[in-house]
Amino acid sequence: MALVTPTTQQIATNITAQLEAALSQTIPLLPKAFSRVLAKVLAGLYVTLWKYAGFSLLQQFVTTATLEETDVNGKLIRPLVEWGRLIGVGDPLAATQAELQIEVTVLTQTGSLPGGSQLLYAATGVVYQTVAAIPLDAETVTAVVRATSDQAGGDGSGTLGNLEFGQVLQFASPLPNVATNAPVTGVSIVGADPELEEIYRARILRRFQRRPQGGAYADYQQWGTDVPGIRNVFPYTGEPGEVDIYVEAVAGPDGIADAAQLAAVAISIDFDPDEAPSPTGLANRRPANAAVNVHTISRTSFDVDMAGFSASDDPTTIAAIELGLDEFLRSREPYIVGLSTLPRLDRITQGAVAGVVNEVAEANGASVAAVTLRRGGTVVLQYTLLHGELSKLGTLTQV
Repeated sequence: MALVTPTTQQIATNITAQLEAALSQTIPLLPKAFSRVLAKVLAGLYVTLWKYAGFSLLQQFVTTATLEETDVNGKLIRPLVEWGRLIGVGDPLAATQAELQIEVTVLTQTGSLPGGSQLLYAATGVVYQTVAAIPLDAETVTAVVRATSDQAGGDGSGTLGNLEFGQVLQFASPLPNVATNAPVTGVSIVGADPELEEIYRARILRRFQRRPQGGAYADYQQWGTDVPGIRNVFPYTGEPGEVDIYVEAVAGPDGIADAAQLAAVAISIDFDPDEAPSPTGLANRRPANAAVNVHTISRTSFDVDMAGFSASDDPTTIAAIELGLDEFLRSREPYIVGLSTLPRLDRITQGAVAGVVNEVAEANGASVAAVTLRRGGTVVLQYTLLHGELSKLGTLTQV
């Protein structure tokens, strides 16, 4: 039976009725009558205690614990964060500032470009600063800049500071020895927004569901994602006595892990950083009889054809459909029995893709008559992702 929190007025009325019964007389209706004032005070205290007890009960469950800072007997805590620390997830991921490589054209080869020199990307209003001084000893030099502030008064962290190859920064204060414009030539660190509460809560729940089990799939996934810059790990049983690990990185458009990241994952699987190193150099984390093969994930492109599109001259709607399709396809991942949870995300069907296209099109006042899904030029009605295979949108074509 569900418990309904009574209102303060209901409790005050009940207390007044009990006082009348105990005193065998009717309490005056005057709002300032002592017994009525006492009843309202006691009712307010009762409701306060009821709500405090209810709030405390909610903090005992990950699904309802609050992320907000809460004062409990003079101590400030964030209950959801305490759950994360208890199970080993740690605190929510903080925002990161983008670091970019830029090409600076040198007009006079003398002196150096000072560290802290400011550059602006006008389209977003984000200000960047050079990380260190760079000698101006060539026609062009490469400098590393970090996003440091934005129009909203922030520190420049988050995805707003990310730029693509070829986008141009401008020096805020023209320097005599270098050109004003400096194009982006590479990305050192990808800027990331702070972790959302629902994502952090899901990570904690997933950790509770995937407790360490001495070499189960969940263990390999946890050991691999302990490495900074690794988004996800997909473990599979390989040849007898072997485990195949597929690694998805955070950086890069397709999450392809480089050799250094694969090596770091292999080390994390072998050695527990919280334990003393083995004097023989043997692994102290993974099962002794499991040989680990570490690979990067693959990213398969799926092409989508739209027939009878009613807004062919509307680039905004087309861009929205492309974004929706890419987000849908990138949300798919292989299903691993014993590790993945329902619903399954490993199946890509033409019907599901058509649903995304029609939903976005209708939201923008357009319509689509038919949608065709292709992989490698072949029409696909249903496709199941293979070991370590993820997906993305290739091309969106109007036919």
